[in-house]
Amino acid sequence: MSLPVTPPYAVPTPEDHAANRAVWELDPNRAVVLVHDMQKHFLGVFSGEDGCPARAATENIRRLVDAADSTGTPVVFTAQPPNQDPGDRGLLTDFWGPGLQGGLSAEIVEPLAPAPHHTVLTKWRYNAFLWTPLAQHLASWGRDQLVITGVYAHIGCLLTATHAFMHDVQPFLVGDAVADFNREDHLMALNYAAKRCSVVHHTDHVLSCFRMPRVRVMQ
Repeated sequence: MSLPVTPPYAVPTPEDHAANRAVWELDPNRAVVLVHDMQKHFLGVFSGEDGCPARAATENIRRLVDAADSTGTPVVFTAQPPNQDPGDRGLLTDFWGPGLQGGLSAEIVEPLAPAPHHTVLTKWRYNAFLWTPLAQHLASWGRDQLVITGVYAHIGCLLTATHAFMHDVQPFLVGDAVADFNREDHLMALNYAAKRCSVVHHTDHVLSCFRMPRVRVMQ
């Protein structure tokens, strides 16, 4: 029930996954950047330096967070707590065991350490909206787009995207700012998202959107 060791793999490019069905345009005035579970516990499964998808994702997330900060776009981090009570952890134990053990394992990796102005949410299930105030934050900020980064692409990132979609928040899954157990799972997440619930972009495209902020028209 432990996390699998993840060998290096080639991070998918825009040519590797399905084309987007939706034509939503990312607008930094409408968006929130989500950094999903980039904790030492979850990134510890990735091995190697060359071709390590977690290393690539971390570097790209750093670029996206910096761009969001430059435009005043809110950034939200999720982090699962360590030493969870079995009653709180529920059925997750049947698939993954007791989860994070010890405070250090719960820390967000140093290159992405949240700044004081960032929002950090305690997360309890795959879906970052479940049992968290993420939806309330989006509403209070007047935001209806969610840029999703982090781990793991086919688990929490994808389920967060589907929840956003079903609640009329436009999700944007960043294909090279997420990582997974293997390339097959990574591609599955991008293909499903692009065809069913999200727009899949890659970091350079998202950064180009942040460099061209639109004037928000107040109704």
